[in-house]
Amino acid sequence: MERVLSRLTAPVFRPTVRALHGWALAAMISNALVIATGAAVRLSSSGLGCPDWPTCTKSSAVAADSSGQSLLNSWIEFGNRLLNFPLVAIAGLTFIAFYLWHRQQQAAGRPGRKDLVWLSAVLPLGVVAQAVIGGIVVLTKLNPALVSVHFLLSTAIILTSAVVLHARTVALENATHAQAAVNGTAANPTAVGEAVAVRIDLRVLAGLLTAITALMLAAGTIVTGTGPLAGTEIDSHGHLETVPRFHFSLESVTQLHADIGWFIGALAVALVVGLRYSGAPPRTVRLGWTVLVGLGLQGIIGYVQYFNHLPAGLVWVHVALSVLIWIFVLQLYLSTTVGADVGSTPSAADEAAVGEPAIAPSVTTSPPVKTPTL
Repeated sequence: MERVLSRLTAPVFRPTVRALHGWALAAMISNALVIATGAAVRLSSSGLGCPDWPTCTKSSAVAADSSGQSLLNSWIEFGNRLLNFPLVAIAGLTFIAFYLWHRQQQAAGRPGRKDLVWLSAVLPLGVVAQAVIGGIVVLTKLNPALVSVHFLLSTAIILTSAVVLHARTVALENATHAQAAVNGTAANPTAVGEAVAVRIDLRVLAGLLTAITALMLAAGTIVTGTGPLAGTEIDSHGHLETVPRFHFSLESVTQLHADIGWFIGALAVALVVGLRYSGAPPRTVRLGWTVLVGLGLQGIIGYVQYFNHLPAGLVWVHVALSVLIWIFVLQLYLSTTVGADVGSTPSAADEAAVGEPAIAPSVTTSPPVKTPTL
């Protein structure tokens, strides 16, 4: 029993680089799922299914009948709140694992990675902030500005931190394997390759694509807050009415959103062509094509939903796909930075940083290893 318990707790309290990879991936996936389910709450008019916070209603801590809301609405909203508990657990355990790994590295005389600790700390802090803002959204009867902040906090801060954390952990893992190959302890030394740097102009283009994609996400929240799916509530006379919305022209904000989408599509085409014919790493080229195909599909769904008067189910697909596109755009940009500053033989400090002891000088030297950096 003690051995089983030790094995279960090892990924948190005695984490390896591989365990860190797993925690970062879990944080990224869980945050994406919560964003998608949160969109389902809004688009099913369940935002006020639990009209109080932190309890569901003033008389019930769990889903219960409330004035003007069906029990299904209450359970949809309450179910989304329940998802915050595993999300907080994953975020907290991720931070603990990265912090303890950093301390282990320092105890062994290695520099550790403070950047990973700070990135992992964003996750639990961001989730707590997100829960508080979600409560304020409910108490203000789905104020559209706060709903936009609620969505963007997840995509622009929490999910972004999880993606960057995952990418840096993968780079650390690859560097560890590369150094193990140099030391002759790798299971497959021939798998170690050299990181190829992406041209600086293409890295700038990937960064611009990322920034404009973030702008498009923000514009999307304005469209949703202006349109007919902002949510509903029961007024003092018992009549169903739409919650407050942005006082913009739906046609105008939708056109702006579409224009940004066309601009992003043009950037993606230019980037994919540049990557394809500049000798960029295959993974970066594949990510470029994935983003381009995703943007094309997203554009088609956007036009279909608009000309069909915004059916809630199709709008949800549009929102969920935007989350996936954001993840892949971030991965694409981060992949262009891998190998940007490699090309010299790693120093003793560099070798220690990936978790292996430095190689002492000797007559027979190992070939230099170019390790990916983020």
